[in-house]
Amino acid sequence: MSDYRRAFVPGGCWFFTVNLLDRRKALLIDQIGILRKAVAATRQSYPFAINAFVVLPEHLHAVWTLPPGDSGFSMRWRLIKTRFAKALPSTERLSAVRAARNERSIWQRRFWEHLIRDEADYARHVAYCYYNPVKHGHVSRVCDWPYSSFHRDVRAGLFPEDWGGDSNVVGDFGERE
Repeated sequence: MSDYRRAFVPGGCWFFTVNLLDRRKALLIDQIGILRKAVAATRQSYPFAINAFVVLPEHLHAVWTLPPGDSGFSMRWRLIKTRFAKALPSTERLSAVRAARNERSIWQRRFWEHLIRDEADYARHVAYCYYNPVKHGHVSRVCDWPYSSFHRDVRAGLFPEDWGGDSNVVGDFGERE
């Protein structure tokens, strides 16, 4: 993808998909405390609003809004990934390329992002985040997945607790089938 270009809109809102390199591992939920600390430390240094966030065993989805005048989402993901990786013991096997670059074999190098276009696009991507654990068969109801900002939004009155019980959210959101 040598001609791929990211959209950088200061103060924009984006949907992200970020994957582990080894999609067979459950590292993200096994080490959820470390991931939460990495996100919190990054937000302390470089603020952003978390509109939605869901962590699955091997990937995560998020909807973020950056401060006005700021479009540095790539730097924020780099910091989150680096902080998470540095907090884990180094036990994974490294490829020659990763060893030469002094990289860990935890995360896929890239991530997928989508600039949110309007309110309907925003609502669709937040819903996709929250429904994703059901889609992947981890739970049968959205409210049963503990690693999601859905619970925060229920407490705030934005969603009923039984939301998504019988729905089916479809769309191309950067995941492989």
